[in-house]
Amino acid sequence: MKKENLKALLFFVIGTELIGGLSGLLSGGNFSAFYNSLIQPPLAPPGWLFPVMWTILYALMGISAYQIYISKNDEKTNALTLYGIQLAINFLWSIVFFRFKSLSGAVFVIILLLFLIILMMIKFKKIRKSAALINIPYLLWTAYASYLTIGIYLLNRNL
Repeated sequence: MKKENLKALLFFVIGTELIGGLSGLLSGGNFSAFYNSLIQPPLAPPGWLFPVMWTILYALMGISAYQIYISKNDEKTNALTLYGIQLAINFLWSIVFFRFKSLSGAVFVIILLLFLIILMMIKFKKIRKSAALINIPYLLWTAYASYLTIGIYLLNRNL
């Protein structure tokens, strides 16, 4: 791999990880206490699993964005813009859920995020199929997180 390409890859992976980390920092203190205080829907995982999964998913997202960045396709700027938009919405979810404790707001954000991920993957596929495929775990995890968010909202809206 060329030195410039390695720098670009590191930029996308580390940059995406930092955005996820910043979201966590801005989300407030003790995630576990709030998460564990909520009535959970069936199949809810332990709280420790979320940071592990998101670390992996952010790395995959960064790799996929890098694949688009190095492509020669004229649509790569539009695709990377969509990537940035979905990443910004992803950034907001933890803040809305944990800092503001807005369960209904978190439902709105995660449904919007799910929609944007699908759009991003469609756009990525037109440029480089592998860039779309590498986001399948992200799409599946976000679909699962949507189920959890909606379930938590429904089970806790009257508390």
